[in-house]
Amino acid sequence: MSGVSSGQAAATRPMRADARRNFGRLIEAAREVFAARGSEASMEEIARAADVGVGTLYRHFPRRIDLVEAVYREDVDGLVASASELVQTHEPWEALVAWLEAFVRYAQAKRTFLTELHEAFEKNPDLAVQLRERIAVAAGTVLRGAQAIGAARPDIDHSDVMQLVGGMCMARNASLAQNQRLLSFVLDGIRARDPQLDAPPDQALRRG
Repeated sequence: MSGVSSGQAAATRPMRADARRNFGRLIEAAREVFAARGSEASMEEIARAADVGVGTLYRHFPRRIDLVEAVYREDVDGLVASASELVQTHEPWEALVAWLEAFVRYAQAKRTFLTELHEAFEKNPDLAVQLRERIAVAAGTVLRGAQAIGAARPDIDHSDVMQLVGGMCMARNASLAQNQRLLSFVLDGIRARDPQLDAPPDQALRRG
């Protein structure tokens, strides 16, 4: 099955309820252990954190790289789903801000196992392209909502936003706190300006 990992194939086959629970526990445990230990995380540690046997882990994920891919896919799924949820539950500008904040947290979490992700991308070159495209679509969803009400400037698109925020998050030694602070500057640049604020002082006074 070209381009499909063993773990992905296992994840798409129907599973019993107990197998689904174990699968979910392994994904959550792997996410937490990778965040804490990065490349030093072992499969045995992940199995213990999920409170399952190592054999159960390997039945779901025959290779370490299968588990890395599964965590990555699940996190992208969550990030993409949040865009649709936010536009339904928040004001458009608030939805954009909340989604970009979620993206910064998502990107920071990925820094702890970049080596494994790079290996996954080498083994499955389409993986990064496909999932990045999904993230770009989600970014477009929240951005267009803010633009539609005039809250975000109209002369940018989702690729501009992701270049700014994604590039910022990938900077060497960038911390979550620093990226959250830098995001506020990016948002200031994205927000639509009040034309009266951009007018020369004498003209602004006349308008007032």
